[in-house]
Amino acid sequence: MSATGGPPMFSSPKPVVAMVHVGALPGTPAGGAPLGELVERAVAECAAFREAGVQGIALENMHDVPYLRGSVGPEITAAMTVLALAVKDAAGGLPCGVQILAGANREAVAVAHAAGLDFVRVEGFVFAHVADEGLIESSAASLLRFRRQIGADRVRVWADVKKKHASHAITADVSIGETAAAAEFMRADAVIVTGSATGERPSEEDVAEVRARCRLPLYLGSGITADNLSRYWAGADGFIVGSTFKVDGRWSEAVDPRRVERFMREHARLGR
Repeated sequence: MSATGGPPMFSSPKPVVAMVHVGALPGTPAGGAPLGELVERAVAECAAFREAGVQGIALENMHDVPYLRGSVGPEITAAMTVLALAVKDAAGGLPCGVQILAGANREAVAVAHAAGLDFVRVEGFVFAHVADEGLIESSAASLLRFRRQIGADRVRVWADVKKKHASHAITADVSIGETAAAAEFMRADAVIVTGSATGERPSEEDVAEVRARCRLPLYLGSGITADNLSRYWAGADGFIVGSTFKVDGRWSEAVDPRRVERFMREHARLGR
């Protein structure tokens, strides 16, 4: 089920979406590399993932710490559009998406629309939470109106629920299942469940609760490895994988083809 409808995005069940963590962008504290160099790195990562047999690609400005809250400047939007166009071309027809941290959801939709990407990953879609950057509030109403205004209805919205790197004390009386149900009601196209931090696996209880309360496609967005994939196989509709595919399992390192190959081999075994 998808609020936007349309044909299925992926041709294979339980797709693996590999993360391309683009280098620090111009104007950010760690920035410095020319945009052309960042494009070359992102394209190389994308090519490695495609050759390994992943079913989708997503790019994210993970190196732009500390992140702005809720929006980014035109220099980030422009750079991410250039990167998105290059990654989409390198993906060879694989579905592609984008996330812009932190909670720059409108900019992500604009980038996806301009570059012809298929989906955006958003935080703060329903309810609110306190993240590293401060208070992140619900964006569903304004975001979906913006998507309609720019003619980007084909761009699907994948919403994190009770997302990682955040305190959810202000919604402690709202379960993760209720949050996912609210995301469905607010017209998200998919929901994402994570662990408490990048590289941390989700709680199996959280996955089961979301599955029981929400009819949308359910993606797991952190901590999935070749060793634990089988535990989550039945409960998930797909897997967003970043850290696992990097040297020593660290998101900030280079892609490790052996780790990618091992994961995809296990994915293929489970899918038989």
